[in-house]
Amino acid sequence: MKAVVLNTYGPPAGLQIKDVARPVPKAREVLVKVRAASINDWDWGLVRGTPFVIRLIHGLRRPRIRIPGVDISGSVEAVGGEVTSCMVGDEVYGDLSDSGFGGFAEYVCVPERALAKKPANMSHVDAATLPHAGLLALQGLVAKGKVTAGQSVLINGAGGGVGTLGIQILKSFGVTVAGVDSAEKLDMMRSMGFDTVMDYRSVDFTRTGKQYDLILDAKSNRSVFKYARSLKKHGTYVTVGGSLPRLFEILVVGSLISLFTSKRLLVLGLQPNRGLDRLSELAEKGQLKPVVDGPYGIDDIPRLIQYFGDGRHLGKIVIDMDGN
Repeated sequence: MKAVVLNTYGPPAGLQIKDVARPVPKAREVLVKVRAASINDWDWGLVRGTPFVIRLIHGLRRPRIRIPGVDISGSVEAVGGEVTSCMVGDEVYGDLSDSGFGGFAEYVCVPERALAKKPANMSHVDAATLPHAGLLALQGLVAKGKVTAGQSVLINGAGGGVGTLGIQILKSFGVTVAGVDSAEKLDMMRSMGFDTVMDYRSVDFTRTGKQYDLILDAKSNRSVFKYARSLKKHGTYVTVGGSLPRLFEILVVGSLISLFTSKRLLVLGLQPNRGLDRLSELAEKGQLKPVVDGPYGIDDIPRLIQYFGDGRHLGKIVIDMDGN
């Protein structure tokens, strides 16, 4: 089978496209024929081996994970002897971030617990955008953020996967939503329903004097004190991504701010695949329509991971594995 192979940490251009042996599912695993995959922060970090904690988890000098790829959508090709939730032919999707990665290949073996039935009205290309970014948005806004009707919400990094899915999740809550990203993405963000959009290069939302009930942050690129200043009384800030030093600052200093004020500053620890049924429900009702950058082919993946890291993409970068 064809796969993207990671032999050593470094720039994405060093990834190789190779023919490798098709995996065989273990007792509780499912062999999935990957129809589509999307690119995430996990892939960007794993390929480069940064931040350093990636190397502590996945191999200090050389990566133990040989095939990157987190989000997949595909069809069940075979099942292990103890699998009960999937059958051959089922169309499934899921996040492999705690299941060994491997999504950038024509086939991957996945624990059955990491898969859910793909929304029937969605293509594989669209479904591959949902598991990781969609659950960061859902868990960040609803489970952690406790969003309620009438609130004012801001999403920082709103033009990527988390923001473009988050705005759609928020529409059913009756809130006003501001979005921050680069100028090139603002028209798209307006078309998706953001009430206010800001170019981060010309506007620092933490200095405008505007305060919000809830901030969902996919970038975490400012001081924790600035975020606290941008929250209303009893407001909540939730970060779902950013540099390790910033996340540590928010975790430690944010906890102290939360202790002595009415404001909550939280770091989301994603629970992979928890809530996929809710995303499927929204998708089947037509309430989630992903923004797809692509689709591209598997040979484009090294270039696309760099493209993701540059932050120039709209929504989610998707690879159509059937288009090889």
